[in-house]
Amino acid sequence: MSVRPLVLVVSSGDETYRGYCLEQVAATYDVVLLTGAEPSWEKPFIVDHVVVDLSDYAALLATGRALAERHNLAGVVTWDEWHLVPTARLARALGLPSNSAEVMRGCRNKATARTLFARHGVPSAASMKARTLLEAGLATMTLGYPAVIKPAASAASIGVIRVDRPEELPAAFAFASAGASRSREDTGVLVEEYLDGPEVSVECVTHRGATKAVAVTRKHLGPAPYFDETGHTVDAADPLLTQVAPAAAAAVKALGITDGVQHVELRLVGGRPRLIEVNARIGGDMIGHLVRLATGIDLPKAAADLACGRAPDLTPTRSGAAGIRMLYPEASGTLTARHINQPFAAHTPWLRQVQWTREIGDPLLLPPEGDLFTARAGFYIVTGRDTAEVTERLDTTADEITVTTRADR
Repeated sequence: MSVRPLVLVVSSGDETYRGYCLEQVAATYDVVLLTGAEPSWEKPFIVDHVVVDLSDYAALLATGRALAERHNLAGVVTWDEWHLVPTARLARALGLPSNSAEVMRGCRNKATARTLFARHGVPSAASMKARTLLEAGLATMTLGYPAVIKPAASAASIGVIRVDRPEELPAAFAFASAGASRSREDTGVLVEEYLDGPEVSVECVTHRGATKAVAVTRKHLGPAPYFDETGHTVDAADPLLTQVAPAAAAAVKALGITDGVQHVELRLVGGRPRLIEVNARIGGDMIGHLVRLATGIDLPKAAADLACGRAPDLTPTRSGAAGIRMLYPEASGTLTARHINQPFAAHTPWLRQVQWTREIGDPLLLPPEGDLFTARAGFYIVTGRDTAEVTERLDTTADEITVTTRADR
């Protein structure tokens, strides 16, 4: 019988983008899984599982309690944005370490977060809630243009759009409202001040109220007016980390988070950090994997440690850089070709991964018809000594990859 601590994972997520999280947790912990579908790729990493409707909290609670009767659970963790609140409620119901559900709701709801940032003096963006197009227009009269229209409680830049002129507002409000309608928590829309400057995220780990920023991620965005992320780089020696770490820690504290891993997004306006949002989980788009490639720090294990009431080991064991670039088509349509120069891939050790997420014949839809879930054909990851070398290698690899679509009539 295993003597390793046992952690309950709520929703393993997508294998492509979240498989590394489950694998790294399973290297230290025995894992039982609450999942919405019968496990497939997860099987080598789990010791038990139950399939349940993850959107039904009563069923989730009953199933979690049944698993707690079968196993001596040490903690409950999720890296799935959509399940942060129910996971917190479940952990508290089982008497296991967790932030409160109220704190998680504050992280999920951007309007609540903005209020808390203002109350605690954390530099953020001016923001107003808008239930109708008329209210959105009145908000822009106060906030001015350009403005950002966004869902109050979504993720992955879904429904987020910049508006530069009043005549663009009706279509933008409709776009944001469509994104907001997909939320189970708040279907409202926010109108916000546009923060003009480079976007970064700070990868943080909080233990007993003390937050440590372990890495800064420099982000790359697609064409305006949308905010789809096209790539990220992490450099263990990035001098920006010390500049943005205090603002990230202040934002985490303002939201009342005491333990966990956070992905804190901000923009540098005039060289000063201004908060966008705090995501109370490991960053998406393989950012946790980039952090490990660049620094050696294991964020999924840290998340499990904290969920079990343990202090994580955040000692860097590497000092390098890593980057990811998403593969988007030039135009929406049916994917007709996707390939990489195989001799290049076979003889390039710094090209760590090339991952296709769409098959030939699949539709690829860019905004406004689609979002990042429908637009991406795949991604690739490289490593290097520093950001400059990683950026050069990302560009070099781009020349060796083809993604072609045929316009649908």
